[in-house]
Amino acid sequence: MWDDGSPTHEFLYVEDAAEGILLAAERFNQSEPVNLGASEEISICDLVQIIAREAGFHGHITWDSIQPNGQQRRKLDTTRAEHEFGFRAKVDFLTGLRQTVAWYGEKRRNGEVR
Repeated sequence: MWDDGSPTHEFLYVEDAAEGILLAAERFNQSEPVNLGASEEISICDLVQIIAREAGFHGHITWDSIQPNGQQRRKLDTTRAEHEFGFRAKVDFLTGLRQTVAWYGEKRRNGEVR
């Protein structure tokens, strides 16, 4: 894995993203940007460990800490989306990740992805 795993990121489940975009299109008529997010941060190291566990990977994960970490923190301020058009993510990180892993596993078994 690239870097040392310490940076944090925020992830938004695709169905929540689609709902947020629809809500914005229906209820928001301004030119300023609005962040859609789940307000939940996770380190890349923890993310990799959870994905490995959920996908049934039992091998060794190697970190290439010589590579740069990049942006140390990616967390959005989503209060404007909630105030302006009532968006709040519904799917928590672990549930969304599990659904994504299950979706990918099904697609892989059906030969739709490698």
